[in-house]
Amino acid sequence: MKTRRLGQSELEVSLLGLGCMGMSAFYSGQDDEESRKTIHHALDLGINFLDTADMYGPRTNEKLVGEAIKERRHEVVLATKFGNQFDESGSFVGVNGRPEYVKEACEASLKRLGVDHIDLYYQHRVDPDVPIEETVGAMSDLVREGKVRYLGLSEAGVETIRKANHTHPITALQTEYSLWSRDVEDEILPVCRELGIEFVAYSPLGRGFLTGQIKRFSDLAEDDYRRFSPRFQGENFQKNLDLVRHIENLAEEKGCKPSQLALAWLLEQGVIPIPGTKRRRYLEENAGALEVSLTDTDLKAIEDIAPHGVAAGSRYPENQMSKLNI
Repeated sequence: MKTRRLGQSELEVSLLGLGCMGMSAFYSGQDDEESRKTIHHALDLGINFLDTADMYGPRTNEKLVGEAIKERRHEVVLATKFGNQFDESGSFVGVNGRPEYVKEACEASLKRLGVDHIDLYYQHRVDPDVPIEETVGAMSDLVREGKVRYLGLSEAGVETIRKANHTHPITALQTEYSLWSRDVEDEILPVCRELGIEFVAYSPLGRGFLTGQIKRFSDLAEDDYRRFSPRFQGENFQKNLDLVRHIENLAEEKGCKPSQLALAWLLEQGVIPIPGTKRRRYLEENAGALEVSLTDTDLKAIEDIAPHGVAAGSRYPENQMSKLNI
């Protein structure tokens, strides 16, 4: 497995990470045993960059990941997040970036994960009511205390990134990026490159749509949160399905899966994708993207198929979109 330095840190991470969210949240068919085996297989393949968050479950995903890596902690670059606060009943309270909550959330994550430090600690969403300097200041205290090694942000806007990085070096920014979510190319990616901040792409397969596995809206289980995503609804669903058909055709010409083509394209952009899966067979399929070589002709064909703004519908419902790029 090829690795690279994460931003300006000392962390060496695999070029492809593993998103663990779907093992415990938002999608149907949870299987903890298969999820643990998937994490172990990822480590066997050399995929060492594992991504979780306290809100996944909520809280149960950190426990699952912690149990899975217990005997192999030294092999893992462990990333988790805070900021989306839930009460004990599992109900969403709101975004919280207050310094006292930062430290409380970190202590809770360390306990659930069963580790003495977190390699990369992200603020999951920016709290518009708390100056980013205060939140990141509290996060930097965690670094000094040895509880966290490096800091990250998720879905932050340009000015927030700059202010945060001035307060304490930001190692990584995690934001959605894929063939159907390319907004970050306008301002976010350039500022990350200017400041030496690694870009980590979540939902690199368009929440599974770009795999070609979803053919009909009815393929989504009743409890699948994608049923509430604008891109999976009404006319948007068919328009986006047509886009995937073109990607499938190009992948067939390349002798690869559409998922591998989508991930290979992201790798060409110089970012680190963290596709999520809870099954070993899809993990292996995703890892195969590292063997896909794209020519200039391929990249031109992909650009023609999936230009900036090609997807129909917003990537989140309106109330959630307002919480992005703050």
